[in-house]
Amino acid sequence: MSARTHSRPVPAPRAGAATRLPWWALALPTLAFVALLALVLNPADAHATAGEPALTLLVERAQQLMAR
Repeated sequence: MSARTHSRPVPAPRAGAATRLPWWALALPTLAFVALLALVLNPADAHATAGEPALTLLVERAQQLMAR
């Protein structure tokens, strides 16, 4: 009984530069960069909030829950 031979698979064609990104994949990092650059150039606009922000309380609560 003869054994069956397997042929090599045909490689898929390369797409090259045909891949496109959505518009927000470039817009969001650009917007974040511009916002951070504006804060660096004029740090007087970066005001601290009075009291404890909700984010700090949330992080502390998450730490307490993980410590149990």
